[in-house]
Order: sequence, then structure tokens, then C-alpha cells
Amino acid sequence: MRMRHVIRNGAIAATAVMFVVLAQQPTCRHCDATYIPASELDAYTAKAVKYNLVDQQVRSIDIGKSQVGIGMVTRGKLLPGPVRKGAVAEHEQVSEVYYVIEGTATLLTGPDIEGAVKRPADEKTVRLQNGPGYSGDSIKNPQEMHLKPGDMVVIPAGTGHLFTEIPDHITYMMVRIDPDKVVPTKSKEESEADLKVVPPARGKR
Repeated sequence: MRMRHVIRNGAIAATAVMFVVLAQQPTCRHCDATYIPASELDAYTAKAVKYNLVDQQVRSIDIGKSQVGIGMVTRGKLLPGPVRKGAVAEHEQVSEVYYVIEGTATLLTGPDIEGAVKRPADEKTVRLQNGPGYSGDSIKNPQEMHLKPGDMVVIPAGTGHLFTEIPDHITYMMVRIDPDKVVPTKSKEESEADLKVVPPARGKR
């Protein structure tokens, strides 16, 4: 009888140790850290200014249970006035974090979007940057933010966002949180190749 108790207690202890070990396992096993130099980020901003680009994905990194995208965004002057139809953006599965580097802007955010229309699945931003979502015409009872250098904004998936005024320009770093891994990864090599691509000509901002 005593031997049975010893065996049972030993099995319970071993099981407990196993659960502790499993609980302590990292969510990304043997993953390397990713270094993105300032020169690479600055190169995307320079390309945005030169070719009149707005949102560019720098990297998209698999971190185990999720992916993290790093983007650089430069928006030109936007005068206050009537909101362009479909100007509200919303992403169903990807959350975004902004860190303002240069310039100022007024940003509206909120979950109640009017005139929502699903974004085409073949749209570049849907495929490569922020996944499926909707465009809308306005936001009901929006939260208004006046952004300046050093500010940060966290926009959860499902929350609409819209710039209504940019006095001159605004440049910000974008961190995208993609738990469902709906966009592809983008490596250092792919980033370097992307920086060399000359985009089609567009009108000036």
C-alpha cells in the first residue's frame, strides 16, 4: 500500500514538473532578433518623399504566435474640409501602433463607421500590409487626437481611423500586430530589393 502511494505521489510530482516546464516554454522557440537600422527606415521615408508614396511596409516578422509588421508612413498636406468618400480605414485582424517622428496632424478614431464597404482582397494594402478590412465615409462620435512628434497612438483591429487635417506633413513609424498572420513575412533581403524598385509615376501631393 505504501509503495502505491509513493508511485502515485511520484507520478503527480512528475506531471506537475512537466506542466511547469511546458508553461515556461517561449512562444517563439530559438527565434533570432531582428535588427532594422535607422538608415533603412530613413531610406523608406526618402523614397516616400521622392515618389509621393504614403504607406510602405519595411519588414513583416514571424515571432511565433503572431507576426509584427514595421512600416514607414509619410502623409502630405491635408486641408480641413469635406471628408473624401471612403477615406476612413479599418482593419479587421491587424492592430496598429503609430509613433510620430515629424509633423503634426488631426486624427479621428472610433469603432462606429458609416458607409462601410469591404476592401478588395487584391488591394496591395490588404495583401501585404494590414489585411482584410473596410473603408468608410465617416465615424460616429469619434475620438479626436492632435498628433505631434513623440506621440503614440494604438489603434485596435476593428477601429476606424481618419486624418482630417495635416498642416504640412506627418511622418510616423507603424508597428502592425498580426496575430492571425494574414499578411506575408518580409525579410531584410526583400526590403533591400523593394527599396530599389522605382514605382509608377503619380501626381504630386
